[in-house]
Amino acid sequence: DLTGGLVYSQRLLLLLIEKGAQRKESYEAVQRNAMASWKGAGGLQELVGRDPFVAKYLTTAEIKSCFDPKYYLRHLDKIFRRVFGSGAHKRVKGRKR
Repeated sequence: DLTGGLVYSQRLLLLLIEKGAQRKESYEAVQRNAMASWKGAGGLQELVGRDPFVAKYLTTAEIKSCFDPKYYLRHLDKIFRRVFGSGAHKRVKGRKR
């Protein structure tokens, strides 16, 4: 990931709030770690994994789940069906080169 995981910061923030952390403190923790990552201190996932504030609310597995790109692609099949119709996958797959 060229961004060092920064693209996942919103998901991390929302999960912290969902788990009971105050929004202001959650924002500050995510922002602090995102800025450190931006400055080259490491990837965001690695940094928040060592952050005591984040550790109070999230397990290692929950942190890891925030950085899974599959979350953002979960509706991809539905979008393709809407845009190209239900047989689009078969038409593309059977196409001759």
